[in-house]
Amino acid sequence: MHGANPLFRMEGVSKRYGGVRALDHAELTVHAGQIHGILGENGAGKSTLIKIMSGVVAPDEGRMTLDGKEVSFASPAAANDAGIACIFQELSLVPHLSVADNIVISNPPKRFGMIDRKKQRAIAEEALARAGAADIHPLALVRDLPLSRRQMVEIAKALARKPRILILDEATSALTAADVSKIFAVLKRLREEGLALLYISHRMHEIAELADVCTVFRNGSNVATYEAGTKSDNEVVELMIGREYTNVFPPKAPVAASDNPPVIECRRLSWADQLKDISFSVRAGEVVGLGGLDGQGQRDLLLALFGVLRGVGGEVLIEGKPVRIRGPRQAKGDEIGMALIPEDRKTEGLLLPMSVRDNLSFAALDRVARAGVIDRAAERSRIDEMIRLLAIKTAGTDIPAGALSGGNQQKIVIAKWLMNRPRIILLNDPTRGIDVGTKQEIYQLLRKLAADGAAIIFYSTDYDELIGCCDRVLVMYDGGIRRELAGDGITEHALIASALNVEEDSMAEAVGA
Repeated sequence: MHGANPLFRMEGVSKRYGGVRALDHAELTVHAGQIHGILGENGAGKSTLIKIMSGVVAPDEGRMTLDGKEVSFASPAAANDAGIACIFQELSLVPHLSVADNIVISNPPKRFGMIDRKKQRAIAEEALARAGAADIHPLALVRDLPLSRRQMVEIAKALARKPRILILDEATSALTAADVSKIFAVLKRLREEGLALLYISHRMHEIAELADVCTVFRNGSNVATYEAGTKSDNEVVELMIGREYTNVFPPKAPVAASDNPPVIECRRLSWADQLKDISFSVRAGEVVGLGGLDGQGQRDLLLALFGVLRGVGGEVLIEGKPVRIRGPRQAKGDEIGMALIPEDRKTEGLLLPMSVRDNLSFAALDRVARAGVIDRAAERSRIDEMIRLLAIKTAGTDIPAGALSGGNQQKIVIAKWLMNRPRIILLNDPTRGIDVGTKQEIYQLLRKLAADGAAIIFYSTDYDELIGCCDRVLVMYDGGIRRELAGDGITEHALIASALNVEEDSMAEAVGA
């Protein structure tokens, strides 16, 4: 499948940030015409590895070779010129510019000293088609596109540079299932064309489907490289976390919450054409999942409950009393006590340049202030409590939130809202792009919060999470609740059949056929 001589090699590469060693004599060998899966927990060194490869940061020691010749990249532009393009998990698009503007932003075509708009559009259309996203209009503004479509533009932008090595860092974490299948087809085609692809993902099934060879990183070092398919998922996870992998999901509550009164109840909730006649309730101690294919109204439902959407019809009751939630400030107040953990931690959950302390305090300032002045002792006490509760790994509370690993950033988003001690917790796909170790910690936290009396509504695009975490699952289809699953009835088969709005018997017959 590939020649004996590697296209790219990294040898003995180390990188320190202050007292933290992000990479420790790391090794990596990349061949043309191969998809190389990179696995590891958040903080294992994967992000630093690709930042060095793509010219974002310089290594402290070690060497890199491309086509057998030693190279170093002083900037991302230098790496691009050498044929290395990277698609980071955090999007690099400029929202107020068009899709075409974004795709050619680093090197727009010129004619008579001006940008050649016709050529620019042609380049954008070709790149979008190559990315399997020909349905995206090149003149559309990026800010008007949903997150999954923006990710496709990011991929097209990288392909427009015609790279020899394409690095994808959690590039499918924001995509719908349909987009993921398109991208897989694109990546396999690029492999056949001779590109080298580095694919970083926490989704084990994606690595299993795509990768030819895998390298596992732990604590800044590569601990194993193996041919794809030669190790079980459990063996791979044990390599990643350095210990035996057991009990992915904590046990569900032995005593059902069915005797508890509802904390929140919705009656005939509706909004525009997106939410249709939704009725359900959640009791103290329950974790209720929202299932279904992506884009069936799950996110809109969470936003409606948190008071973000205008013109929501129907009725919401908190502990039996009707309330009209007019905005997030009211939703998080004492009368309702609600928290929303957003989908995109980078843009909706955190202020990355600001400190860990400031990010943790923002949602709870009114609770740690007296007469408009922040009580620093109360603030410190509550922040320390959250750092212990969520086991947030940080060198201090004064460092920027953006300096932490993705998993610890997500913990800060959750901790920020727990500072308010909410009784109703809404979670919008909270483990997207998070490593398996941190996922386990979040699952355990959900169970602890439920045991302490919280009512939890948990949207996830991962069927395993819905099965493993939830007491009940409300499967949504076309803006309404298609079916409620509970207990042992929460199975992958039932979730998929309900998500597709087909009867399970018909689906079984179709599979058998």
